[in-house]
Amino acid sequence: MSEPLTIGGLAARTGVAASALRYWEGLGLLPAPERVSGQRRYPASAARLVGVIVALRRVGFTLREIEAFRTPSAPGGDGWRPLYQAKLAELDERIAQAQAARTAIAHGLACPHEDIRDCAAFTAGADALLAGHTLEQAHEQAHEQAHTRARARPR
Repeated sequence: MSEPLTIGGLAARTGVAASALRYWEGLGLLPAPERVSGQRRYPASAARLVGVIVALRRVGFTLREIEAFRTPSAPGGDGWRPLYQAKLAELDERIAQAQAARTAIAHGLACPHEDIRDCAAFTAGADALLAGHTLEQAHEQAHEQAHTRARARPR
């Protein structure tokens, strides 16, 4: 059997600050360890639990969401799958937003106007955002505005 770890030992083994470990313990993400002379003594297996928490944080789960992983699922239930499905949908939405933002910025770099506020396509997109449209919808409206102006120019 492995030697129990102090909080400093667990922090050193996992790369997680002792203050974060205490916080996670307070949230119930880490079980309360035994105490020897007032010092926390974690079982060696606590390092793996910390690794699970770190992995879940790195893929985007909040500490509140990670709390849900503590609750065992009912027999025959989906367990953690709904949590993963919800996070995947959230990430897909964030990726779509980031792609739309990237496209808008790339178009902004290609804009011939010295002042972006003079660009009809940009202001059309800004107006669409103020009207409650998504970034993707605002980008489409900005594109439509630019194409409408391009077609209206005399040749």
